[in-house]
Amino acid sequence: MASKKEASRSAEEASPAHPVAASAVATRLSSTVLREPAEVQFRQELEDLAAMDTYERPPGWRLSPRAVLAYICGKEFKGVAPSPKYIGNERLVEIAIATLATDRALLLIGEPGTAKSWLSEHLAAAICGTSQLLVQGTAGTTEDQIRYTWNYAMLLAEGPSLRALVPSPVYRCMTEGKLLRFEELTRCPSEVQDTLITLLSEKMLAVPELGLQVQAQRGFNLIATANTRDRGVNEMSAALKRRFNMVVLPVPSDLKTEVEIVERRVAEIGRALRLPAVPPGRDAVTKVVQIFQELRRGQTLDGKNKVKSPSGVLSTAEAISVLGNGMALAGHFGDGAVTEKDLAAGILGAIIKDDVRDEEVFIEYLENILKKRGTEWGGLYRACKELL
Repeated sequence: MASKKEASRSAEEASPAHPVAASAVATRLSSTVLREPAEVQFRQELEDLAAMDTYERPPGWRLSPRAVLAYICGKEFKGVAPSPKYIGNERLVEIAIATLATDRALLLIGEPGTAKSWLSEHLAAAICGTSQLLVQGTAGTTEDQIRYTWNYAMLLAEGPSLRALVPSPVYRCMTEGKLLRFEELTRCPSEVQDTLITLLSEKMLAVPELGLQVQAQRGFNLIATANTRDRGVNEMSAALKRRFNMVVLPVPSDLKTEVEIVERRVAEIGRALRLPAVPPGRDAVTKVVQIFQELRRGQTLDGKNKVKSPSGVLSTAEAISVLGNGMALAGHFGDGAVTEKDLAAGILGAIIKDDVRDEEVFIEYLENILKKRGTEWGGLYRACKELL
C-alpha cells in the first residue's frame, strides 16, 4: 500500500494547479471544452514566437512588445507567421502594448462588439501566459471581490491568517506579476471602481486584518474594458481616469474590413463548435454586413438614400452571431449550405429588439432599399418578408 506521503504527492501532481498536470489536463480537454482560452488555442504560435524572440522583454513578459504585436495583428516575425487576432488600426494595438509596458493601466473603450474583450484576452495571453485572471464587472460587484475574501470556517476556527485568506484575481496578479483583466469596469458602482485607485497608484494592496501590505511584483498591470452604449454605466471618477491610458476601439468603417473580420470569426466558430455546415460564402457575409452598416449609419453605403436606425447596436459581433446561427440552422435543419432563409432568421432577431418601432424601421428598409436592389437581393428580401 502506498504511503500517505506518496498518495499526497500523486494527488498534488494530478491537480490542475500542478503545472505539468495542468498542461496535460488542457491537452486532454482540448477536444471537449466548448471554448479554449487564447493561451491554449494558440499555444503553438506563442511558443514559436517566444523561441524566435530576441528583442528585450519588459520584466515579467513572456514576449517582447514586437512579438506581441506580431501575434495580435498576424505579422510575420522572423519566419513565424501567426494568424491575425485583431483586424483594424495597428497603431491602436501598438499604443495598447506600449501602455502595458509602463506603470499605467490600459482602458479599452468602444461600442459593443468592437473586440474589446477579444483584444484584452489575447494581450494577456501573449504577455503573461494566462488570460484567466479576470474580474467581471457588474452592478453587484463588491470591494471584497476586487481585494480578497475569507474562508469563514477557517477564520472562525483560527482567526485571521494567510491560510484563511482567499485571494482575488487582483491579489494573485499582484503577487505573481501577471496581467489582470477587468471586464465592464463602468458597470461597477463608483465606490467599487475607486478601490482600484490605490492599487494602480501605489501598486500595493493592504490587508489590515493581518497588518500586511501586498506589493505588486514586476509584470503586474491591468487591462480594463468599458462599453459606451450599455445601460447602467457609472461614470469613472477623475482620479481613476488619470490612472488609465485610454484606447478607443472603433467600429469598422469600411465594408471590406468588416467582412474580413466576420468571415474569419465565423469560420473559427464553426470549427470550434463543430457545426455540420460549411461557412457561408463571401456574398452572404457581405450582404449581412452591408445591411448592418447601413442601418447603423442611417444611410446606404453609396450615400444616396437615408434610412432609419433601429434601437440595437448592430455591431460586428452581432453579424458574426447571425452567420453562426445560420450555420447551425443549415447544418441541423438543412443540407449544410447556408441559405437566405437561414440568414433572415438571424437578421430579424438582431434588428428587432424590445423597441416596437424596430419592426417598422426594418420593414421600411426592406421595402425602400432591399426590394429595389433587384434579383441579387431578391431571395433575402423574400425570406425576411416571410418571417414578418
